Amino acid sequence: MPNPKQSAGEKPVPQKQSQKKPQVSPSPERRRELLAIAADVFAEQGYNATTVRKIADAAGMLAGSLYYHFDSKESMLEEILRTFLTELWDGYDSVLRAQLDPRATLEALVTESFREIDRHRAAVAIYQKESRHLVAQQRFQYLSDSQQRFEKAWLTTLERGVAEGVFRDDLDVRLAYRFVRDTVWVAASWYRPGGGHSPEEIARQYLSMVLDGISVRT
Repeated sequence: MPNPKQSAGEKPVPQKQSQKKPQVSPSPERRRELLAIAADVFAEQGYNATTVRKIADAAGMLAGSLYYHFDSKESMLEEILRTFLTELWDGYDSVLRAQLDPRATLEALVTESFREIDRHRAAVAIYQKESRHLVAQQRFQYLSDSQQRFEKAWLTTLERGVAEGVFRDDLDVRLAYRFVRDTVWVAASWYRPGGGHSPEEIARQYLSMVLDGISVRT
């Protein structure tokens, strides 16, 4: 309909259309992809040496675009480590609730550990390298809490094994705990998902070597 104030013969002036674009939330798939890329960069270069630009370069995007998904590299690291630890404790808690005998519990904990290395190899490497320094920051205090839970779960299992005559009575449980812990988690430095052995197969081979050394001699 013509504008009543428009002079005869004057062409109508087109109305301006709003150019505002609708907000689109980043997809969960893209978020997971970026976190996986960031985890690899953190694991390879170290947390302090890693910048948002380096993560963006690895993801093939501009550094400014990465802020559309995350507000800082600290937020990315926190989400990477929380995701890993949440899944780890889901598995560990299932094992501990099953109330298996000490040897079966130890076997199940080791197997769950190798499964987590398979799922979150880069996060495990970051945790090993960085957690001692990160716990000084308030936002990463949960790492210390998780470490205490972890130690209690393993020590309790070993102590129960000694008390029930499953493991040697001369076993130094704290030394055994440190040995098992370190030799399991160091696998993150060489393990690659999709290799020649599944995490369950590696756990079986590992357990056959470890348990023969701490079981009661017959």
